[in-house]
Amino acid sequence: MSKKEVVCEKAPSAIGTYSQAVVAGNFIFVSGQIPLDYKDMTVVQGSFEEQVEVIMQSLSNIADSSGASINNCVKLTVYLKNLENFSSVNNVMEKYLSKPYPSRAAVEVSRLPKDVEVEIDAVIFKE
Repeated sequence: MSKKEVVCEKAPSAIGTYSQAVVAGNFIFVSGQIPLDYKDMTVVQGSFEEQVEVIMQSLSNIADSSGASINNCVKLTVYLKNLENFSSVNNVMEKYLSKPYPSRAAVEVSRLPKDVEVEIDAVIFKE
């Protein structure tokens, strides 16, 4: 198996020993995205939904950089500090994704990088 690193200038750069995304075969495995402004790598302030918007836009930009589309997403994992925010995640995802929606897991966690409220990773199919 071969794998190729994805580097997207319109998404936050990796802040550790990982890649923004990796292409393996016809799949793109996107690392967890948090609400960071890719221009200055600061946490975006604003409502919870605005923060999810930033994440979904980063996922979309990474998909585009990989030669795919966010609508080719087959799996999302959503990490939430408060599961009560789950309906807000749904509201934002409806703006970015069309049916059939990807499979998804949502997990409540005690802490996320930079103490953000939400992180989302993705697996995207590349045709």
